Amino acid sequence: MAVLIGETVTLQRSVETGRNTRNEPRYEWRDEDIDDVIVTPGARDDIDDSARPAGVRVLWSLIWPKTFTGSLAGCRVIVRGGEPLKIIGDPQPFAHAPTRWNRPSEAGRSDG
Repeated sequence: MAVLIGETVTLQRSVETGRNTRNEPRYEWRDEDIDDVIVTPGARDDIDDSARPAGVRVLWSLIWPKTFTGSLAGCRVIVRGGEPLKIIGDPQPFAHAPTRWNRPSEAGRSDG
């Protein structure tokens, strides 16, 4: 029987840190380490390419643990020390998942 083992990834969230001289918001990326994330290379097989935004190249599929309850919308993720990649869309958790993980997502970048 195979055992699934998650790994730690760094989630980056954009946080308003103040205002500039024109009273426009300034943002910075804040890092948060998330443990026990299932990481696999490439896109998920259950999503057709037409469902992804144009020009997005998926580099990683991630499944987040049930213990992580925050939003992934607008976030970036760093996997295995690589470059920050955008989380695609606003992944939602499954209502009933039999394992420790319940929220699949994809991370990638736009080229062009």
